[in-house]
Parts: sequence; C-alpha cells; structure tokens
Amino acid sequence: MRRRVVITGLGLVTPLGLGKEAFWEGLTLPRRVIGPITRFDATGYSTRIAAEIKDFDPTQFMERRDARRAARFIQFAIAATHLALADAQLTITDENRERVGVLIGSGIGGLDYMDSQVRVLDRHGPDRISPFLPVMMISDMASGMVSIQFGLKGPNLCVVTACSTGADALGLAMRLIQYGDADVVLAGGTEAAIEPIGVAAFCAARAMSTRNDDPEHASRPFDAERDGFVMGEGAGVLVLEALEHAQARGARIYAELLGYGATADAYHVTQPDPEGDGAARAMRKALQDAGLQPTDIHYINAHGTSTRYNDAKETLAIKRVFGEYAYQLPVSSTKSVTGHLLGAAGAVEAAACVLALEHQTIPPTINYEYPDPECDLDYVPNTPRPAHLRYVMSNSFGFGGHNSVLVLGKYES
Repeated sequence: MRRRVVITGLGLVTPLGLGKEAFWEGLTLPRRVIGPITRFDATGYSTRIAAEIKDFDPTQFMERRDARRAARFIQFAIAATHLALADAQLTITDENRERVGVLIGSGIGGLDYMDSQVRVLDRHGPDRISPFLPVMMISDMASGMVSIQFGLKGPNLCVVTACSTGADALGLAMRLIQYGDADVVLAGGTEAAIEPIGVAAFCAARAMSTRNDDPEHASRPFDAERDGFVMGEGAGVLVLEALEHAQARGARIYAELLGYGATADAYHVTQPDPEGDGAARAMRKALQDAGLQPTDIHYINAHGTSTRYNDAKETLAIKRVFGEYAYQLPVSSTKSVTGHLLGAAGAVEAAACVLALEHQTIPPTINYEYPDPECDLDYVPNTPRPAHLRYVMSNSFGFGGHNSVLVLGKYES
C-alpha cells in the first residue's frame, strides 16, 4: 500500500517576487517582469532580455558570511525553503529531523560562481581560485546546503534532468514518501543562469527570443509569432508530506500529489520527438499512476516555452493523449509571465497548479495574439479564467529528451 502524499507548504522565489502571494498575484493580474538584462553588460549578445529577480537579499535568509560564499542558485534554494517551512508551519526538531528529506535539483548549478572564478583564473592565476569553487558549482549543493542549514537528516538527494528537473524532484520525492523512506520531503528546483556564459550559450543555440526592443511581449507561448524562450531565474520548494503525518500535526493541506510519469524521447539532444511520442507516454504514465482517465483532467499547465518546435509538439502530444477532449481542455503556459526558469520551472509550475486548485482559477497565457494552425487548443489567452478544477496536470520537458509529468488534485479525505 502506497502512502498518500499531500502538499502543505509553498516556497517561491521568482521574478514576480518572494512568496506565494506575490507569485499568484503576478500570474493572474498579470505582471510583466521581462526586461533588459541588468546583471551584466549584454551589449553584443543576440538576446539582451531576461526575467531577473531584482533586489534579492540573501541575508534575509542566511548569515552574511554564508551568503557571501554561496552561489546564487543555493541562495534561492535556501530562501525558498525558509518560505516553504514557514508556510507549512513545520518545525524541525530532534524528534522529526531524521524523517525529513531534501530533494532539490538544478539544471545548471553554480554558473555564477564558476563564471567569476574563471575570470579570476585568467587574471590572477590558479593560486587565487576560491576553495569553495568545487562545492559551489555542483548542482547537488542546493540540497546539501539546505540540509545543513535546517538540520534535515533524511534522504538528501539531487536530480538533474535539464528543464524537467523540478518536476522530477517532486515525483521522486513523492516516491520516497509513498514507500516509507521519509515522512516529509522538501522538494523542488532552483536556477540562476542569467550570467554571461549562460546567456551566450543559449544565444549560440538560437533558442531564445531576440525581441529585445519589446521584452514585455517576448515570451508568447503557442502564438504564431513566437521566436524563442526568455530566460528566468528563481526557485520553487514544496513541502510534501505523508497524509497521516500532515493530519497528525493538524497541517493545512493545499492539494494531493497523485501521479508522476517520466519517459525519454531517445531522439535528439535538444529537439523533441517530432510525433510527440515521449511527451504523450509521460502524460499517460502520470494518469495511470494517479488512477485517472484523460477526461478527469480539468487543466494542463503546459511546458509551453515559446519556442516554435516545442509548443507545436507539446500540442500534438496533448491531442494524442486526450483525443477530441483536448479541444475542451484549458491549457496555459505561465512561462509567458515568468520566463523559463529552466531547472526550477517544473517545481514553480507545480506550485502554480496548487494555487490554481486553491483559487479555482486558471492562470492565463499572456501575449497570445496570433493563432498558429499547429497550436489549435484553448490556451486561456491573456486573462485568468474561473473554473471548476479537481484534477490538473503539469508538463515539463528537457534537453536530452527528458519528459516529466505530474498530476495533482484537490485534497479529499
């Protein structure tokens, strides 16, 4: 018998601000946060826009000395964990810490730390390299530092599956709880890749929007005039608990995590399967894991990156799974507002699904103006939509052919 897994806390650090309130308000007003890059001089880059987190002060959440040593993606993860634990009203004690795990992934890791230290190496030689570089550049250190910061002694893991990372972290954390390896897991993703080498790399891959003169309208998933994704940054950490553990401590339960499906395209390092096969199989697996039929789903939070190929193939995959019902099923991409948070995206978008269930409202796909014949579903254009939501799906797909899908539902006793 698998234990039921519920969500009791949300910790969000996004371009929309800190916390679930700023995040949900930003999605549903919606706020426009994409603009010129300010973290470095992007003159000469083909893409000079991003969704940055402005005025982030890590010393709100960690000691100044620790903040100075920590890579930005770790700072985000620690901040999101503080917010998640506070939202869940979960106190870590000597009695429970060995049953509380951490599973926070990052697609890229400490890119800022590595970038700065490469410059030190070039200018001053190897004797000036920071001794913290070996730990601050590796993706698992977000989980490691969160475990240390909060004294969490359960499973301490990291998953790296490109833009599927956050969703896989939640799915695998659910398994840890279902099979008794932990009672609580702090799970999610974190990313801070708006750095010279990170932006230059995606520019070279021609994956990002070059709408530099109109950044507010650059992220336009499913729209016929989309020309690439817009990079964002941030973290999403969710508190997952075994139902009986949450009930025993009288926790507020937001939603239940019901299903998880993961597949591989085995096709190409960046492009999705042209028939949408891998994505479709992941959706079917998640539905099967949740014990649901396609017609039970009331909303899909799409991967929806605003790239020409991804959006068309995700639409195709949805139609393969849902058939004619796909045309009745609302689908939206919150990346239109936040930009693409890469390894953090799946966790942040799962949180959007949780809040959609709580508020019974579907967040919109903004900047949707010109229909694309290949993208012919209901993308909830430009304004939020009240709806009866019981079961929702969140899609995440990543370079390397990773496909990861979560199914969440309203908690019912």
